Amino acid sequence: EDFLNLIFKAMMKDSLNSSHPVSSPVHSSEQIEEMFDALSYIKGASLLLMLKDYLTKDVFQAGIEVYLHNHNYRTAQSDDLWDSMNEITNGTLDVKKMMRTWIVHKGFPLVTVVRKGRTISVQQEKFLYRVEPENWTSDASYLWHIPLTYITNRCNFTHCTNAYLLDQKSGT
Repeated sequence: EDFLNLIFKAMMKDSLNSSHPVSSPVHSSEQIEEMFDALSYIKGASLLLMLKDYLTKDVFQAGIEVYLHNHNYRTAQSDDLWDSMNEITNGTLDVKKMMRTWIVHKGFPLVTVVRKGRTISVQQEKFLYRVEPENWTSDASYLWHIPLTYITNRCNFTHCTNAYLLDQKSGT
């Protein structure tokens, strides 16, 4: 419950146009301090949980092990973690491409789901809680790669969850 409260507080801050990306170029020591705030840590943890659920626990764990082995006693960058995940997925998913959409954009998407008969349509757009005129910037080009999971009535109790990667503005 405490972790969920932290997530919701971070999402509230991240839903303002004055938010910042989890990862961005740094040019001064002040910028370094700004980057390591609660938003970065909580959003980062949430993104790793999202990735673990999408890849499955075993695949995620194997990717972490490859990352730790490859960068033992060395420095690393965020892309190094995604590269380790790509190594484990054998190119079936470009984890780096997916996760970069989450760490270089500020904010998060609002996904709208519409059902018409047996067809489900999904659409994404940037969610803004409140537009602050002094900090407003156009985010029309924002596009996230959103892993969506769903269950159908064809569930056979061994494989109930299906996954869909929404990597366009809309999908069916």
